[in-house]
Amino acid sequence: MLILTQVAPYAEGPAGVHGVLGQATTALCELAELAGLSPSVVDDVRDLSPEQIGAGRILALFTIGETPFTEAQRAAVLDAWRGGRLGVLGVHSATDACHSWPEYGSVLGARFDGHPWTQSFAIDVVDPLHPATAHLGPTWAWHDEIYLFRALRPDAHVLLRLAEDQVDLSVAGARVPDCGFPLAWCHSEEGGRTFYTALGHFPGAWETPAYLRHLAGGLGWLQQGA
Repeated sequence: MLILTQVAPYAEGPAGVHGVLGQATTALCELAELAGLSPSVVDDVRDLSPEQIGAGRILALFTIGETPFTEAQRAAVLDAWRGGRLGVLGVHSATDACHSWPEYGSVLGARFDGHPWTQSFAIDVVDPLHPATAHLGPTWAWHDEIYLFRALRPDAHVLLRLAEDQVDLSVAGARVPDCGFPLAWCHSEEGGRTFYTALGHFPGAWETPAYLRHLAGGLGWLQQGA
């Protein structure tokens, strides 16, 4: 399992840095080992060969900005993903990366489009049977950044969604996207599988068993397709 935690500039300037990357890396390594995978931490994608990407089985992304994948690396990701040899696990800001790579949004399932709110809120569990959500009740109380998304895949299977009447739509940048407020989803294309969760900005997430089980369930679902 390749764990990529790279902070890269946006096309127009610096990207934000997530202080939980070290904590997230430790947790993802532990989850990989529990799932029978050998974790390999990568903080610069330029250190990976296309062959290593193709053989990685799972590509976990906690990235932000224009992650500098080469054309050969991009081709390796797409080929292995669509061929069912590489599952993609996207965490939090992974949807706010690689905006210059058109297919990346399709692999992740949507594109980040702002986060007007950071607060406590209620989450509706849309699919109570999925391995990533089966341990949760009908609703889940959480504190995080609330992401907006654009270009959500029409075939994305939404697992978690912001409950109604949780946010102030009068604040700067607030709006209701066409896709509403999904917070976690999964999808597949040809043989490829992707699981994504928008949660995980704060250290408390990585210390919360329910969140770690959420990730573990997503990872398990990816392995079912391998």
